[in-house]
Amino acid sequence: MTTAELVTGHPLESPENARYALLTMSRIRKLEEAVEDLFGRGMMHGTMHLSIGQEASPTGVCMALNISDQITSTHRGHGHCVAKGADLTRMVAELLGKENGYCGGRGGSMHIADVETGNLGANGIVGGGIPIAVGAALASQLMNKGTVVVSFFGDGAMNEGAFHEAANLAAIWKLPVIFVCENNKYGMSSSTELAFAIDNLSERGLGYGIPGFTFDGNDVAAVYEATETAVKRARAGEGPTILEFVTYRWKGHSRSDKNLYRTKEEIDEWKKKDPILFFEHVVRDKGLLNDEEIAEIHALATSQVIAAVNEAMKGKPADPANLLDAVFKKVNS
Repeated sequence: MTTAELVTGHPLESPENARYALLTMSRIRKLEEAVEDLFGRGMMHGTMHLSIGQEASPTGVCMALNISDQITSTHRGHGHCVAKGADLTRMVAELLGKENGYCGGRGGSMHIADVETGNLGANGIVGGGIPIAVGAALASQLMNKGTVVVSFFGDGAMNEGAFHEAANLAAIWKLPVIFVCENNKYGMSSSTELAFAIDNLSERGLGYGIPGFTFDGNDVAAVYEATETAVKRARAGEGPTILEFVTYRWKGHSRSDKNLYRTKEEIDEWKKKDPILFFEHVVRDKGLLNDEEIAEIHALATSQVIAAVNEAMKGKPADPANLLDAVFKKVNS
């Protein structure tokens, strides 16, 4: 997937847009399934956070953005990277610690970035990308660039001080930033019902004078429409918006999570709300795609991910001796 293939516009606007939306969600799902397999076989180091079940959120958001617009991501950020137009081979290479990865094999899963497509980077610190996004939005405003910055974060990040400080600055300076909370119902093992005294986390915006709205995060069309409205508002100089997309992660918080804090019945109930299957139903009903076309799209996504994994595995492992090259440069006296 290259930047030239990026498509913007409503997912249900045309068969082409529907195809792109489904292909993007399928790419994210197939990639993460492949990553889970690679990690299980000991081919990835560190840890891993999957967003399987949340594919509609990054897809819908990024279809409302231009290539020049920017995003900040999270430790659960593979989907954001794919949806913003990243090359799958370079992504997998980074996850495998290869020199041809986006960050030269230094970042890995939690710190992947692709500046060319506007992805300012994932972040292993909960809420760490929020002030970065506000800083980028301030730069856009001061330079009259007309670009918008989206900060993706989870429900747990809304209880971090970084969110509150960044939200206040964004509000008083009317910065072109959109705060996207992917509420997957759990911050690690803490349910949102135990961590918040409000039903809709978007209500947090009221304290800062920021409009906030809550939507079904498994409906890619609803995600797009909400983001499009927020983008227009930001470009018009009207300031930030908080968008809460309610979704669910099917897997545990990380690879080591045994999922002891939630029931199998709860997980199975959310799997019935699969964003990919839901979108397939909608596009069939609207006559945008038929069963054969849907099957072809999933087959294409599978083949692209397989090709990316095979190509990435050929890469040269990053050399630990060069670890500090991007930190400072030695100067001969």
